[in-house]
Amino acid sequence: MSCRVIPTLKDFLKKQWFLISLVLLFAIGVGFEAQLSELTTQRWLKNAIVATVLFAMALPLDVSAMASGLRRPKGTLLAILMNFGVLPLVALAVATLLSGELKDGFLVAAVIPCTLASASVWTRKAGGNDSISIMVTIITNLSCFVISPLWLMWFFGSDSANLKISFPDMVSKLGLLVVLPMGLAQVVRLNKRIGNWSTENKKKLSLFCQCGILSMVFIGAVGMGSRISADPESFGPAVFAMAIVAVLVVHCSVFWLGIGTGNAIGLSRPDAIAVGFSGSQKTLMVGLQICMDLGVSILPMVAFHVSQLFADTIFADILNRKDTES
Repeated sequence: MSCRVIPTLKDFLKKQWFLISLVLLFAIGVGFEAQLSELTTQRWLKNAIVATVLFAMALPLDVSAMASGLRRPKGTLLAILMNFGVLPLVALAVATLLSGELKDGFLVAAVIPCTLASASVWTRKAGGNDSISIMVTIITNLSCFVISPLWLMWFFGSDSANLKISFPDMVSKLGLLVVLPMGLAQVVRLNKRIGNWSTENKKKLSLFCQCGILSMVFIGAVGMGSRISADPESFGPAVFAMAIVAVLVVHCSVFWLGIGTGNAIGLSRPDAIAVGFSGSQKTLMVGLQICMDLGVSILPMVAFHVSQLFADTIFADILNRKDTES
């Protein structure tokens, strides 16, 4: 019996180490905020982590794999509309049930770009067209330096006390920390040796990026811990539960709405599946950076990331089962 349990536990830890580490580091950061508060003042460190991780994330992306998405742009355009248009509006409606920092962090999570890796991975697992998800990833990330600030200006207002960074500053910062590293990665990838190396070492680069994301979660949790200490009543268990429910409602509704809309306009099943995943997923790294810049809670952003991973694992299995049955 014990011999069976140990391999099972090892397999579980191997598969879920990132989520386990994320929860642990979040708890440690919040719990030991007084001792670790110096971390939150090191802006150069946060900026360096974001730029380095996004460069490493973009390096294995093969732009040539987008050919199918370019030939059939309808699915790509629909997914971008879902991710940068429909999802923020759905989130705005759900946000009426939230308040304070939780609401602000939730709205930030709604306007950031698509994930750089997860959307394509889950699309492939579900039998979808991953060229669409790659296209959506690249387009939303390269345009987020304008689109995300515009949404935030509409949500918060340019002179709102919630907006701790001006519109021009946000545009330039996202351009430098998101667009520039991703663009440089694709330029560097033009070197055949580097391109082949990055493709062959995709898993190692992914591991490096996950460690970078965890470090950002840790820094963000320290900052959040100081706010919890100042106002503990605003961050009880009910707040955590509300964050999880809110992000699940938004993610799941936009996921199935994307697939349903894709079917309604005549997309093939693989293309519609790609719309579902890439139209509803959000990247953690950019979201953490914006939350910290604005001084809002990172809890909704972390909750969105964790929830979408669990939910989309289930959705991929459901879609695969339908394919098998048909």
